[in-house]
Amino acid sequence: MENYTDNGQPSQLTGLSILFSQMTRDMKFVGMFSIIYGAVTSLSIIGALMGVPLIFVGIRMRDAADYFQAYQMTKDRTALINAFDAQAKFFRITKILIIISLILMIGYFVLIFSMFSYLFHQVPDYESITHLF
Repeated sequence: MENYTDNGQPSQLTGLSILFSQMTRDMKFVGMFSIIYGAVTSLSIIGALMGVPLIFVGIRMRDAADYFQAYQMTKDRTALINAFDAQAKFFRITKILIIISLILMIGYFVLIFSMFSYLFHQVPDYESITHLF
């Protein structure tokens, strides 16, 4: 069922408008979550290496949501351009954080494997144990 304005034209408040509003609410939630998570992570010195960029990521996402809301209300082209720019910065920083996290995770697993390998080789009679299998 479509809504119509007084002059008989279809209303702009369609499913797309509702979806747009939901998207901006979700963007604000993700942005706030990133800011809070970044602040908690930054409580340690090592955690600050990942926490501070997370705070900036959250700010960019909330900015994008604000610009999208401004565009939805005013249909100002500049607001839409600013929204996409802020969202692009969010994704760019997030991509960099994901790559850094993957590299650190791989390094962590290599370190753990190396430590266990070293400790396993320190076991007395290592050769006699391996010959049993």
